[in-house]
Amino acid sequence: MTGLAKVLSLVVASAMPAVSSAQPSPSLREFSARCAVFYAHEYGIQVELVNAVIQVESGWNPRAVSKKGAAGLMQLMPLTATRFGVQDPFDIEQNIHAGVAYLAFLIDLFKGDLRLAVAAYQVGESWILLRGLAYSSPEVFDYVTRVAQLYRMMRWENLQNDARYESRLGTRGGS
Repeated sequence: MTGLAKVLSLVVASAMPAVSSAQPSPSLREFSARCAVFYAHEYGIQVELVNAVIQVESGWNPRAVSKKGAAGLMQLMPLTATRFGVQDPFDIEQNIHAGVAYLAFLIDLFKGDLRLAVAAYQVGESWILLRGLAYSSPEVFDYVTRVAQLYRMMRWENLQNDARYESRLGTRGGS
């Protein structure tokens, strides 16, 4: 069990009453979401962006494999997986860790331009470094559009949830 998996299992176990030790562990989807949150924070990326990439790449299927050989939740190509130290691309934590690290690298490489970073996530940074926004591919345009739409929708929902939570705190005499 990796470091994050141990931490997450301890957090889950400590949150449950002692009598619930017979309950099953969190589902793979819940574990995947927790890994996404952990590594998004670790690399300073908004979790909604990570979640949008995972949704578009694999639909949250940790066993997904593309026609081109990309594998796992974040659809890592073999060379990218190797580059970021992944030994098993189907291991949820390794896959998300490497995918988020790669996304953070791309965001830095493209000076915060999420359009270019997300495009490079799909086709590799060399193509986007050569052409930038002039890179033209209907597949890449569709991919970036889908990730951007999901990202905006998730951000909006989370901001609405935060506002509702803060509003409830204010009406209950919070400071």
